Amino acid sequence: MIKDANSITQNEVEGEPTTPKRPVNRRFLLFKIDLFVLSFVCLQYWINYVDRVGFTNAYISGMKEDLNMVGNDLTLSNTVFTIGYIVGMIPNNLILLCIPPRIWLSFCTLAWGLLTLGMYRVTSFKQICAIRFFQALFESCTFSGTHFILGSWYKEEELPIRSAIFTGSGLVGSMFSGFMQTSIFTHLNGQNGLAGWRWLFIIDFCITLPIAIYGFIFFPGLPDQTSAANRLSMTKYIFTEQELHYARRRLPARDESTKLGWSTVPRILKRWHWWMFSLVWVLGGENLGFASNSTFALWLQNQKYTLSQRNNYPSGIFAVGIVSTLCSAVYISKFPKARHWHVSAFISLIMIIVAILIRTNPLEPKIFFSAQYLGGVAYAGQAVFFSWANIVCHADLQERAIVLASMNMFSGAVNAWWSILFYSADMVPKFEKGCYALLATAISSGVVSVVIRSLQIKENLAKKSVPYIDANDIFGEEEDDENQDEYEGENASVEFGDEEMTEVPNPFR
Repeated sequence: MIKDANSITQNEVEGEPTTPKRPVNRRFLLFKIDLFVLSFVCLQYWINYVDRVGFTNAYISGMKEDLNMVGNDLTLSNTVFTIGYIVGMIPNNLILLCIPPRIWLSFCTLAWGLLTLGMYRVTSFKQICAIRFFQALFESCTFSGTHFILGSWYKEEELPIRSAIFTGSGLVGSMFSGFMQTSIFTHLNGQNGLAGWRWLFIIDFCITLPIAIYGFIFFPGLPDQTSAANRLSMTKYIFTEQELHYARRRLPARDESTKLGWSTVPRILKRWHWWMFSLVWVLGGENLGFASNSTFALWLQNQKYTLSQRNNYPSGIFAVGIVSTLCSAVYISKFPKARHWHVSAFISLIMIIVAILIRTNPLEPKIFFSAQYLGGVAYAGQAVFFSWANIVCHADLQERAIVLASMNMFSGAVNAWWSILFYSADMVPKFEKGCYALLATAISSGVVSVVIRSLQIKENLAKKSVPYIDANDIFGEEEDDENQDEYEGENASVEFGDEEMTEVPNPFR
């Protein structure tokens, strides 16, 4: 028999005498989540992109000539990386359900850092492909894994901004990598007999190592799957048990009966979430083609721009990506009538313009520069689509992990051959096929977003909320801390308000 929720206290659940409890300070809790959860995943994604973009910067800064790379070697090495990324995507997200994310994400960061260090010793194209494949296996934990973790800590109205900050951190890493390569080439090229591009990989590792250590010590993982008991973790000193339980309870109720097993597959496949979100990010990911496949750097090299210009000019794309990502997050979070599909439609329109501009006159610098920088708007799709999937799939933990991983996995699977067909190095400088491909994905992604929105409305109208009591959620507080300094013993019980017990989703959100 379940005891009345209004009379259950934390101490009674633990079998101890009832004692007064101070309420959880909501604002301070959110601040700590941002400080220790968001900070690590952003640092991890930042160095991820420093490492990833650093490879292209190394290629155009002397690696191509030193290793006698020819033809489509750059494109092929990126394809090998993509294959490793695809292979590791879903397994990494499922591992996060079994191994504390603090341990697994920190280990993966260290692993790809060591592999990055190994790049400074390569002497052949085959060695590059081998290292890039295993780098991708470990790096694939980052993007979709982080969105899964963010969805476990943040409420719907908090998620777009945090997703945007996370996505922006990767773009900052992309910008930083170009400037760092330029500085390294200027000051370290030839030092100790090493070319400047080799020094880039050494310095990347030196930055990656402390981030992995920071995550292992300070990153708390998931609110209901923390490793606070581990003596090497600072979680127990950063968050109280009451705060961790409240962090879980403040989110919408989810089905606690679902487990990871063979029943997970049919459960997910019979819903539209997996199919439609995977499709929309395949299309949205290819909208990023002109940026993610280094077409600007290759074009600049083809047009005989200087080394510093080849490394620095593409940074403008990432700057546009940061601004557009943050603006889209503010729009979705702060405007009552804002919807995710609005941003998707805007991105589609911009990418159509980009395709038309490049197809019109790809040899005119003003047109090509304008088109490339406008193309940075497509980066906003990362935060928009993944936060959207987080919200729609929140009620099923295993489905959410698999859907987020599948979105990135299928996007990578398509990009593995898409980049060879439409954005290979031998298509510089016109990228004629790429323009038509971009036009098709831009239009299609907008249409699919509208379909997802209609399915979401239909699903929300059909939902029936049920009372929800879970052992993990019986701790916490219900009153505003700003207006209450002391917590009276007679009010120490947990109060389940009507809005938490029987919340009916707004069908128009």
